[in-house]
Amino acid sequence: MITSQRQKKKLETRKIIIDTALDQFAKDGLINTRTSDIAASANVSHGTVFAHFPTRELLLNEVIKEFGMGITNRLHELVDSNSGMKEVLEAHLKGISENEIFFTRLVSEGQLLHESARNSWIMIQSAISFHIIQVAEREIKAGNIRDIDANMLFNTWVGLIHYYLVNGDLFSPGESVLKRYSKQLVEHYMKLITIRKGE
Repeated sequence: MITSQRQKKKLETRKIIIDTALDQFAKDGLINTRTSDIAASANVSHGTVFAHFPTRELLLNEVIKEFGMGITNRLHELVDSNSGMKEVLEAHLKGISENEIFFTRLVSEGQLLHESARNSWIMIQSAISFHIIQVAEREIKAGNIRDIDANMLFNTWVGLIHYYLVNGDLFSPGESVLKRYSKQLVEHYMKLITIRKGE
């Protein structure tokens, strides 16, 4: 299908709005960010934002979905390539680290989100959980990691990450938590779940 110049421009503007909104939500918070601030930062009129996204909630939903797709697509590829647990956990953290501040906002403000945005956030977490659990089940079957309930295995991993991110001012003031701690978090978690020889 041939895309006209007008359609192309419309898609480009939509992407600019989404990318700008992600940065603005990260900076000002998911609850406090105004569409007028997003419009100003994107160098578009306030009406242009609403022409693409009739409500603020729809824009936030789209931002959450776009962010989540980046992480889930990466994990999906690793699951399909039979990567091990460590590689999948590293990829998960790499995906988060690309927009760490926005992800931290999702974790800390998730309970305050409008229902549709909250559902988008839950769907992303479910997709990530599905991919990590797929690899975990394969690793359990191979005798590489402990036979832990799949939900507990995933919840322990995300609980560890979320705790560090939400308390970033304590662990890593003024710098990226994941840049500083990713390797340590993966190594610590792998020690918890890996079966050692003789066990």
